Amino acid sequence: MALDPFLLEILVCPETKQNLALAPAPVLEQLNAAIAGGRAVNRGGRRLHDALEAALLRQDNEVAYPVKDDIPLLLVDEQISFRDLL
Repeated sequence: MALDPFLLEILVCPETKQNLALAPAPVLEQLNAAIAGGRAVNRGGRRLHDALEAALLRQDNEVAYPVKDDIPLLLVDEQISFRDLL
């Protein structure tokens, strides 16, 4: 995962404007387990099929945004409700 540290400092959730941070390994593991189990659906209603290489976790720990090819997908429809996966 090679997101620029400066970029991480300025990224915010497009919906709430809360800060975002790289999801720690245990969170990423939970997200990927939910994807593998067919339980992960993004806000746009699309079921996720591919494991995430990284994710950005919103400050309230309720929403994660996927990162694909080192590009954060910061669209509201791409957000994954982390709370619903626990």
